[in-house]
Amino acid sequence: MEKRKLGQSSLELFPLALGTNVFGWTIDEPSSFELLDAFTGEGFSFIDTADVYSRWGEGNKGGESETIIGNWLRKSGKRNEVIIATKVGSDMGQGKIDLTKDYIIRAAEDSLRRLQTDTIDLYQTHFDDNTTPVEETLAAYDQLIREGKVRYIGASNLKPDRLKDSLKAAKEKGLPRYESFQPEYNLYNRDSFEGDLQQLCIRENLGVITYFSLAAGFLTGKYRGEADLNKSKRGHGMDKYFTPRGFRILDALDQVAARYSVTPASIALAWLIAQPGVTAPISSATSLQQLNTLTEAARLQLDEESLQQLTEAGASQ
Repeated sequence: MEKRKLGQSSLELFPLALGTNVFGWTIDEPSSFELLDAFTGEGFSFIDTADVYSRWGEGNKGGESETIIGNWLRKSGKRNEVIIATKVGSDMGQGKIDLTKDYIIRAAEDSLRRLQTDTIDLYQTHFDDNTTPVEETLAAYDQLIREGKVRYIGASNLKPDRLKDSLKAAKEKGLPRYESFQPEYNLYNRDSFEGDLQQLCIRENLGVITYFSLAAGFLTGKYRGEADLNKSKRGHGMDKYFTPRGFRILDALDQVAARYSVTPASIALAWLIAQPGVTAPISSATSLQQLNTLTEAARLQLDEESLQQLTEAGASQ
C-alpha cells in the first residue's frame, strides 16, 4: 500500500477516504469516534465531510458530521495526522445552491467553527451554482487561501464544461485551481465519469476521489432481492440496481471475492483503486466490521484477469 498524491497539491494519502455522511444520522457520536480512531489507527488519513451532512436526518439542520469530527479532533489530538476535506454550496436553509463569494466566506467560517480547526485542508465545491461566474467562486477560495483558512480546493458534481471553465479561469487570472474532482463512480455507474471527464482529470492532473463508490451499498452484495430492501435506511430505492447488468456485476464480485477470500465490497473498492486517474474511493461505514472491509480493499492488488472480469461484467453493453 503506497500513498498517492492528490493532484498537484502536497496532500498525500493511502487510497481510501472515509465518508462521514452517516455521522449524526445513522450512527451517533461515540460510534463515529470509534470509527475515526480505528481508521486513523490503521494509518489512513483522509476524512471527507460536507457542511450539509446530515441535514436530511430527522431533527437535523446540517453541520452534524462536521461537529462530530471537530469534537473528535479536539479529543484525539490528531489534527496534524489527518486530511480534513469538507464541501460548500449545498442548501443549508437558504433555499438554493450558493457559490457566491460572500456566501462561501461565511460558510467557511461556520465549517471551521464546527470542525474546531484553523484550516481546512481541502475545501470543495459541492454542487454547481451556474448563476455565479466561476471567477467569483474562485476569488472566494483565493481569499480563504491567502488568509490561511483553506489549503487547497476541489470540486464535485461539476459538468465537464464548467470544470474546464474553472481550470481555464484559474490559469488565466492567477486564481487557485481545483486540485481534485469528486465524481459518482463505481462498477455500476460508470458512464458519467469514464470517457471525456476521466481523460480531463488525467490530463489536468486532478486527484479523483469517487463517491457512491459502493453504489449506496448495492455492491456489498447485501441487496439481492425485494426481501432485502428493509435491511437499512438506504435499502429503499435499491431495486433500481436489480437489472441483468446489476446481477451480472454481483456474480463477478462474488467470484473474484472467493478467489481472494475477501468480501464483494473489498473487491468493488479495489477495482476502483485500480482505475486510471483515481486517487481514492470514498466509502462510509457504520461498524468496525464494515470499516475493516474498506481498509482491506486498500491493501488489495487485483490481477489483470480479475480486473478484466469485473470491467466486462459492469460494461453498459
